[in-house]
This record gives sequence, C-alpha cells and structure tokens, in this order.
Amino acid sequence: MEAGVERAVQKRQVLFLCVFLGMSLAGAEPLRYFVAEETERGSFLTNLAKDLGLGVGELTARGTRIVSDQNMQFLLLNSLTGDLLLNEKLDREELCGPREPCVLPFQLLLEKPFQIFRAELWVRDINDHSPVFLDREISLKILESAAPGAAFLLESAQDSDVGTNSLSNYTISPNAYFHIKVRDSGEENIHPELVLKQVLDREDIPELSLALTALDGGSPPRSGTALVRIMVVDINDNAPEFVQSLYKVQVPENSAVGSMVVSVSARDLDAGSNGEITYAFFYANERILKTFQLNPTSGNLYLKAELDYEAIQTYTLTIQAKDGGGLSGKCTVVVEVIDVNDNQPELLLSSLTSPVAENSPETVVAVFRIRDRDSGNNGKTVCSIQDDLPFILKPSVESFYTLVTEKPLDRERNPDYNITITVTDLGTPRLKTEHNITVQVSDVNDNAPAFTQTSYTLFVRENNSPALHIGSVSATDRDSGANAQVTYSLLPPQDPRLPLASLVSVNADNGHLFALRSLDYEALQAFEFRVGATDRGSPALSSEALVRVLVLDANDNAPFVLYPLQNGSAPCTELVPRAAEPGYLVTKVVAVDGDSGQNAWLSFQLLKATEPGLFGVWAHNGEVRTARLLSERDAAKHRLAVLVRDHGEPPRSATATLHVLLVDGFSQPYLPLPEAAPAQAQADSLTVYLVVALASVSSLFLLSVLLFVAVRQCGRSRAASAGRCSVPEGPFPGHLVDVSGTGTLSQSHQYQVCLAGGSGTNEFKFLKPVIPNIQGPSPGPEMEENSNFRNDFGFSIQLK
Repeated sequence: MEAGVERAVQKRQVLFLCVFLGMSLAGAEPLRYFVAEETERGSFLTNLAKDLGLGVGELTARGTRIVSDQNMQFLLLNSLTGDLLLNEKLDREELCGPREPCVLPFQLLLEKPFQIFRAELWVRDINDHSPVFLDREISLKILESAAPGAAFLLESAQDSDVGTNSLSNYTISPNAYFHIKVRDSGEENIHPELVLKQVLDREDIPELSLALTALDGGSPPRSGTALVRIMVVDINDNAPEFVQSLYKVQVPENSAVGSMVVSVSARDLDAGSNGEITYAFFYANERILKTFQLNPTSGNLYLKAELDYEAIQTYTLTIQAKDGGGLSGKCTVVVEVIDVNDNQPELLLSSLTSPVAENSPETVVAVFRIRDRDSGNNGKTVCSIQDDLPFILKPSVESFYTLVTEKPLDRERNPDYNITITVTDLGTPRLKTEHNITVQVSDVNDNAPAFTQTSYTLFVRENNSPALHIGSVSATDRDSGANAQVTYSLLPPQDPRLPLASLVSVNADNGHLFALRSLDYEALQAFEFRVGATDRGSPALSSEALVRVLVLDANDNAPFVLYPLQNGSAPCTELVPRAAEPGYLVTKVVAVDGDSGQNAWLSFQLLKATEPGLFGVWAHNGEVRTARLLSERDAAKHRLAVLVRDHGEPPRSATATLHVLLVDGFSQPYLPLPEAAPAQAQADSLTVYLVVALASVSSLFLLSVLLFVAVRQCGRSRAASAGRCSVPEGPFPGHLVDVSGTGTLSQSHQYQVCLAGGSGTNEFKFLKPVIPNIQGPSPGPEMEENSNFRNDFGFSIQLK
C-alpha cells in the first residue's frame, strides 16, 4: 500500500515537472525525489533525461554534473542513460537528526549551455531505532500522603526515528497502585506520568518496582524498558515551586564559555531538609549537557561550550528543583541563540577552464557558488574581481556565478592572469573571503616572424675563403612554442641570372649567412637577395627581409702597362731630335689597374735611366718629357725604366721599359737597339685577356693604316727591284707626320715606307729623307743599315 502511494506521488511529481518545465529556473519549484533511508547503494531513483525532457545523449554533451552542499556525494548520475542512482546508504538520523522532513537539496549543473536545475532528495524514515531510556533505573520517592490521582512525571525515552516511527506510547507493568498517563507537551514530545490509583501505605508497601515500557509507532513497533523503583516516604507536603514556569533568554552565539545565561529560582515552604532545594537538569539530552552547566545550589545556568547559530538556533531545557524530602518542581528555559557575523563567505568552485585560447570570443572560465552560513544581512554577499582585467562576473541562480572573458585575450600581451575573486558579506563587521585563480592563455599562431631590420647591408672583402660567415639576419616571433620557432631560407632571386645558390647559404636555425665561394670584386661588385623567416605554426606565417652584399675591393691586381707593351717582343723605340726643347714630349706610358678606388689610383716614377736628369716622368699622367736641352755629348741610345705604382695596401707596381733614340733631324741611320728583356711576371688570367684584346685591336688598326699607306705609295712607284718603293711625290700623309713640333718626327723629314712583297719577315724599310724644298742634282749614295728591329706588331723596320 505504501509503495503504491509512493509511485502515485512520483507520478504526480513528474507530471508537475512536465507542466512547469518551461518556467524560469529562478522561480521554478525544485524537482523532488523520495528514498527510504538504508536503501541499498546503486538503487534507481529516476531518469533525469526524461524528467528534464532531454535526450539521453544531451546529458553527456552538455556536461551534466550534480552539485551539493553535502560533503559526501550521495547521488550518482549515469550520463549515458540519464539514470539517477543512489551512491551510498543514507542514515536519515545522521543526516537530519530530529528534523522532519529530511530534505537534501542538490543542483543539476549543465555547462553547455550553462543551466541549473534545483532538486531535492527527501529521505523517508524507517523504524530502525528502538526507544531508549537514558537511565535504565528510575528512582522515585512518593509520600504516603499522596492522594489518589496524583501524577508523577517520569523520564522520557529517546527515539531517533521521526513521524509515525517515533515514540508514541508508554505502558507500565500491571499493579494495583499506579497506571501510566501519557502527556503530550507539544513539539511531538510525549512524557509518561505515573498516576496514583489508591493511597499508599508505607507500612504495608515501603517500596515498589515497576517496568516502564516505551513503544514507538512503527510497524512492527519497537520498544524500550526501564525499571521504576518507587520508595514511599513520610509526608513532605510542599513541593518546590519556581518563580516562573517559563524562562526565555536570548544569547549571542559569540558569548564566551563560562558566561551566565540565566538564573532560575524555586521556593519550598517546608522546613529543614524538606525545604532545602537543589537544582538539576531534568533528563536533558547529551547535546544540552555538553553545552550548559547548572549550579545545583544557586540555579545559575552557565555556558559550557561555544554556541553556534548555524547548528542550533534554540535550546529547550527542563530544570528540576528538588527539596530534601524528595519533592520537586520543574520549569522550562528556552535559550534563543542570536546570530552574529562570525562566518566568512565561502566560495565553492565547480569548474575552471585553463588554459583559455587567445582570440576566443566570450568564454566561460569558471563556475562557482557563494555560501554564507550566517543569516539576515550577515548572510548576504557581494562578489567582485579587479577592475583592470578583461573578465566579468555574471550572477546566476542559487548564488551561482560565472567568470566570463569580456573580450578576446592576447597571449603576447598577457600570458596569464591572476584573478582574485573577493566575496564580502553585509554584516557588521563585514567579513570577506578572497579566492585566487590563475588563468593561462594558450597561444594561437597570430604573429608572423618579424626581422630586426627590413634590409641588411653586408660587406665582404673579395678573395674570401669559402664558407666564410659574412653576417646574420635575425627574426623574432611573439608567439610561443612551435609557433615561435623560426626557420630561415633563401627566397628565389628576382634576377634569374643570379646564381644565388652557388653564392650564399643561410643556416635555417640561426640565420647565419655564409659565402659559398670566393668572390671577385672585378667580376661582381654587389648583389642582393631576399631571406624568408617562417614559423612552425599551423598555418605557418612568414616574412622576408632584403639582404644587400657589397664586395669590397682588395688590391689584388698590379698595374698593367698598355703602352709601351712589355710582352717580350722587340721593344718600341721613341725617336727624339737632338734639337728638342726642354719639356719635349717623348712618349706617354699608359697603364690600367683592374682594381677600383685608391687601389686603382696610379702614379708614375722614373725608376732608372741611362743618363739621370735627361728625362723626367710626370707622376699623374705618365708623360715622359725631356728635362733639359740635348747636347752632342749625350748618348744616342737611352733606356728608361718607369715604375707604375697603385695606392693600395700593400701597394702593387709594374715596370715599363722605354728605349729612346736621339737623332739629328732624323737623317742619320738608326742604331740597332738591344733586345727587350723577356717579361718576368706571369699575368693572371684577367690580365692576359685584357692584353690580348687590346693588342688585337691595336694590331688590326695599325695594320689597316699601314696597308692603306703602302697601297697609295706603291701605286705611284716606278718599276724597281722587289722590296723597294719610290719616294712619293708631295708631302707625307698627315696622319703619319708629327706637325706639332713636339712629337718624335720632325716636320721637315719624310720617310719612304713600303712593304717588301714576298718577304717572309714583313720588313719595313726607312729610306732616306725626302726634302721637297731643296732639289739636289742627284741623290748621294744611299746609306743602308742592316740593323733591323721588330715593332710590337711583328714587322721588321729597316733603316736606310
């Protein structure tokens, strides 16, 4: 029958839940579930998914949890099936004591999205405790003069059960003098009274023992027994009487131990020992005995232990005043405990999410509940956090709060946050609790590597050793972990003709740049390329920087003499008339240097001369000029050594050898000149190429000029023997005649030149001078000189 009633109640509760499920949770009635105490662990209570109108999978998806103020987890939720099970056996008396009904509140917390349902577990009492008398033997003294109908209050039995299972009746063993009357004192407490049926006669029965039985209302009922020992005494016809039958007193819960609560007073009209009153607790329970202490002589009630409003708000004490004759009177003392603000607010953290990804929108970081065990304003609380944090507190139902990000977080600005949640009550004085939580911010790859410079300029001196470290590039990434690990690489050059892969390389880990081969300033003065820096995030971010490499010139090229050529062939001879004035331009030494800058600045110096002081060299342009007037005593042949030096460090130099022939009006035969000394220095490949190119161009040009002159002269010549040409009529071609008066040929002399046909040596013959203004009768015998010399084009020049 009882099980049917329970099922009907549960059906009505489910129906009630379905009707009002759409209402606001703040005002909705809590879900109620009932269970009998001592029910086995794992017993099925209900299916929450059905009660809440949710699918079975939604409980798991929404992160459903059970939150309770109890220290023990008395419920277990199966998220897969939605079944709510009992996690352990419940003892109603341990959980609620004498309070009825025994209600255990709890909350159902759904996180995604955040939602809370209130619920209650009602624990029904079963008859598992028997009534118990604190004293197994009750002594009672009754005057023999007691009139029939007199009632004597006996000790009450204690029963931990409540409701119908609590104490319901008392019985006394059968006897002729007494019967039991049950007195209801309110608050569901009953007391047994022993009622006298007929007058006692001490002389007949001085003592009487009866069995007092206490019965509860359970099914089957339980009972407890105590022995009542009655002693009949002589007449003491005045019992003590209290001044007040009820004392009410209010005591603050922070009252000191030992302080007086109240003083009770009783009086007895009897004299002697029958008028001497002693005070005592009348069958007080263990809690009262531990909390209060009564002076048996004065009736002063003192605190024996600290009071706690949050545990017990009211104490009801029965104090008995007994005289020496055994008569007693009773009064009731009601002690009301006044709440003081002695409990700090409590913060119960339900969940904490850390780390939180940066750049995330509004995110629930923490869910917590505030509790203050005080009452009134002492139990009201205010919750706050620091103002300078990107977080806000949002209140919810049942004193729940959520800590939510106010805006997206930036890990590079703040990698973590120390949040202090301050809870303050409204009592006097105000008490507060601070709870610190640390929220880590996880990194997102939102920062590309950044180079320390947008462009780098590196200087490398030519002729470097391969694998030379020429510089470094550096990039930093504000992210962390793999998102901040930077890898360097060379980007494809904008000029596809630049062989970048064979010129430089970059260390992928540290950005060091290396020259892969020796650089030559004369071949490559500068080049530029781009270096990329890429992080290891997903997706990877990158940036680039421009690197310019400037090759610095080294003085690795000696000056090279273009004129006169120093190639080991027959040296070139410069003709100087003896009538030349000081400063007469003999020739000009032409030299080049493959280097640049001061390494290519050339200076000229007369190193050695056959006759010092006769010739001088201008230091800046290499012009060789006469230093003084020539005389007949000066030698006809002169050899000059001109030093060509650059301004490098260390300086490099080259020597040019000149042969100068002094002639008198260019009419005397030329003397043979000594052979040129073979070249001593071995030119490098660039010098050889330059010399070959210049020699080829010069040779072709001079050959063309000579062929043109020879053709014109030979066309007008008369028949003569092979290898001879007639003197041309008219002046000598202007481009072969020095008309300035400062060159090697005088304007008054002309030479007849022809190419000897069929000659294997390609000889030129310098004939006698032709003087157009003076006609002699006949030319003198020709003076021939077999001294031949070879110019730098391989022609033989013969003076006649």
